[in-house]
Amino acid sequence: MGRAVAFLFPATVSVGYTSGRYKSGGHSPPYYLRGRKMSRPHRFCLSAILVLSVFGPARAEQPPGVVISYIPSRTQVYVGSPGIAVLPNGHYLAKHDEFGPKSTENTIAVTRVFRSVDRGLSWRPVATVKGLYWASIFVHRGNAYLIGTSKQHGYVVISRSGDEGATWSMPRDKGSGLLLADGQYHCAPVPVVIHQGRIWRAMEDAMGPGGWGSHFRAFMMSAPVGSDLSQADNWASSNHFGRDPQWLGGEFRGWLEGNAVVTPEGRVVDILRVDYRAGGEKAALIEISEDGTKATFDPATGFVDFPGGAKKFTIRFDPATKMYWTLSNSVLPQHKDPDPGRVRNAVALMRSGDLRKWEIRCIVLYHPDVSKHGFQYLDWLLEGDDMIAASRTAWGEGDLAAPRQHDANYLTFHRIKDFRNLTIGDSVPGAWEKTNPR
Repeated sequence: MGRAVAFLFPATVSVGYTSGRYKSGGHSPPYYLRGRKMSRPHRFCLSAILVLSVFGPARAEQPPGVVISYIPSRTQVYVGSPGIAVLPNGHYLAKHDEFGPKSTENTIAVTRVFRSVDRGLSWRPVATVKGLYWASIFVHRGNAYLIGTSKQHGYVVISRSGDEGATWSMPRDKGSGLLLADGQYHCAPVPVVIHQGRIWRAMEDAMGPGGWGSHFRAFMMSAPVGSDLSQADNWASSNHFGRDPQWLGGEFRGWLEGNAVVTPEGRVVDILRVDYRAGGEKAALIEISEDGTKATFDPATGFVDFPGGAKKFTIRFDPATKMYWTLSNSVLPQHKDPDPGRVRNAVALMRSGDLRKWEIRCIVLYHPDVSKHGFQYLDWLLEGDDMIAASRTAWGEGDLAAPRQHDANYLTFHRIKDFRNLTIGDSVPGAWEKTNPR
């Protein structure tokens, strides 16, 4: 029963459905009620409600995970750029910005910040930050930071909070967080990494030739770890590396939303999403010099096969396994599309030992509809044996549906328990079974 109605949740129940630790060969999947795992009697009662909901009147359904924020699609304001951070006292911060035709993304962008004091079981809004967009949220030396742009293709800015996200500094000039004010910049909520005494953050500008995709030029920013991150003079930038349309047999459309990652050899690289539609998704690895001022790329070796590489992803290193992990929107075989960038209905847990060969370990989130459902731009962190993540989630049916998979109406929190030991048999029912029919 659980598999047949996995995505039919009534409005009166806040339900999250994840892969958890169960096998797909007959065991029941775990259910969570308002973020808490349910006992068998409660699961039985919920199952009865779910069955009744199939035949009853259509009602609002909740997406998997814990809902952090919801914006009705009718507002034409959508949830973008999810981020998550853990404060020194164990409290969580999550954030998203607003985009869409009725948002202020092109003038004074808005980022909303939320806090959880119970490890993600519940959330409340704590701040509305104006003038920040596409921002990464991270904790450094006891303070929380947002680093992104001032608006869509705005200036590069950074803001600091010393009170658990309640108030944030205002970037007004080069001494207070306005880091680059000489052009149009782009980024995503990607990792901020500390390595060799510097803090690293990948960026792009939007000042190359052509339109979306082709005009993005990748570069890396970095600053000394002990410096004042609000001082623009403390930040160095590499050269800005643009697209060559001849790469990938003339099918390379552009790169964006890069990750600062430290390789097994101890070098910093920028690993980017690639807009490539000729079959098989890819990522690109740009090499960064030790001082952070030079970016180089070899097209013969710099492109790697990467399931989900046509969408934004976050890569982080796990010291426990000596592996790199990510959550990506891999395109399952039953959902092949000429434009893989639009397929965001499945989230694959993947790992790699060398950043070049990637293995899908488990499908942790899934919905069979591609057009109006998506779990995307997931930002995540490690917490003991678990992975915690924030997702820009498009969900719903009928009048409550997202207008398309890209235009998310939810920010959701997810805990992937014992993630290191998940296998493909632990995948969400309905995902891997269709991929590998028995």
